[in-house]
Amino acid sequence: MKLENIKPAAGSTKNNKRVGRGEGSGKGGTATRGTKGAKARAGYEHKIGFEGGQMPLQRRLPKFGFKNPTRVEYQAVSLSALQAIADAEKATEIGIELMKDYGLASKRDLIKVLGNGEIKSAVTVTADAFSKSAISKIEAAGGKAVVIE
Repeated sequence: MKLENIKPAAGSTKNNKRVGRGEGSGKGGTATRGTKGAKARAGYEHKIGFEGGQMPLQRRLPKFGFKNPTRVEYQAVSLSALQAIADAEKATEIGIELMKDYGLASKRDLIKVLGNGEIKSAVTVTADAFSKSAISKIEAAGGKAVVIE
């Protein structure tokens, strides 16, 4: 067996349809494109959403909704995640950089600490925002919640 002798399996390939090669072929004349119209011409490309002159779907449907340009979105971090960091690092201070190092938020995210889970370590937590329950649980454990302005 040589590379130049390899053939595809029998029946796995078909010959291309040779259109527009004269009337005798049975595929001449309109070359299977039908008669007239833009689709019968060379170089036809329709716009995205074009429906042949019918009012397209994106124009038939009404606009709706509102995107608030001044909305501030926070990445939520739970107290249980902070407890895991405190156990791993033996840290007394947990800042935003440490949370980002552990993959709890990405580079430009604002972080809000939520009161999910428990925290037993007395740690100083620095974040962009805190929920009321998170502040009460951190302070009950002997820690401190510091908000970045």
